[in-house]
Amino acid sequence: MRRLHCHLLLLSLSCYSSLALSWSHNQQFQQAENYEGSSDLVDLQYHMGPVLASPINIYIIWYGNWNPSHQATIRDFLYSFSSSAPFPSVADWWQSVRFYTDQTGSNITGNIALAGEFYDSGYSHGRYLTRLAIQSVIKYAVTSRPRPLPLNSRDGLYLVLTSSDVGVQDFCRAVCGFHYFTFPMIVGVTLPYAWVGYSGTQCPGVCAYPFAWPKYSGKPPPSRNGGNNIMGAPNGDPGVDGMISVIAHELAEVSSNPLVNAWYAGDDPTAPTEIADLCVGVYGSGGGGGFVGEVYKDSWGDGYNVNGVKKRRFLVQWVWNPVKRRCFGPNAMD
Repeated sequence: MRRLHCHLLLLSLSCYSSLALSWSHNQQFQQAENYEGSSDLVDLQYHMGPVLASPINIYIIWYGNWNPSHQATIRDFLYSFSSSAPFPSVADWWQSVRFYTDQTGSNITGNIALAGEFYDSGYSHGRYLTRLAIQSVIKYAVTSRPRPLPLNSRDGLYLVLTSSDVGVQDFCRAVCGFHYFTFPMIVGVTLPYAWVGYSGTQCPGVCAYPFAWPKYSGKPPPSRNGGNNIMGAPNGDPGVDGMISVIAHELAEVSSNPLVNAWYAGDDPTAPTEIADLCVGVYGSGGGGGFVGEVYKDSWGDGYNVNGVKKRRFLVQWVWNPVKRRCFGPNAMD
């Protein structure tokens, strides 16, 4: 669900669209609208704006009280974009994103680095954040002393991650994450950024599916031994493993549509369908309609579809591949 949000800023009306991984009740469990098979119905177009073709330096802002093991899992996922790992790897998954180009023919970069981290454990803007407040959190991170994050307008991408005890506007109800760009009147410059929340205690059935059942599915909660036919989380925590796929979703979209004028389907830039929106719920061949698709299982029966550094395994949704003209991932059976 992409919505037009209008905020009164400095007595002027400024409107922007929050581009989000969102779930309606029909999409969340049934996952009916996707295009795992090749389709001419998808009118994905380039609107002449930039893509992130230069090497990307990711700056994480850890907002709230974070579990160190969850942080380690997320770091290792980000390290995996530019590191070698057995096929199919996170870097192999990113290849579908790299096919997207700007008007000069430059592809989205494959050079992604975790360049810095900031710990906002003091909840600088409280335990409930509006969407617009996310930009103020970034402003705080790049201006706090003695160790602020660099204000990198050339190749910086800011990733705000909120902990289990932080509420965010529309989180769990309408969105699991979103991306946009900062307003100079708040941060000082225009920067691409994304936000993703930890859903493990707030709404795992909404934002950590398929590692938890939606409440209205009629399914019982998973048992400690992995029963009730729920897929096990490959890194041991449904909340953080669910976050990994949402982070992947938002990174793919902010890279291909950072200023909301590059790659998307639809005629309305305030409500675009982006390259990961087309494939929500699809993780393997045959995915859709509530079935994640053909994925791998480890010795514990936990599901994954890509490998990462330090022998990590992750389950990330597919994205729209413009060459194959369908949702695709490196674990595809064809």
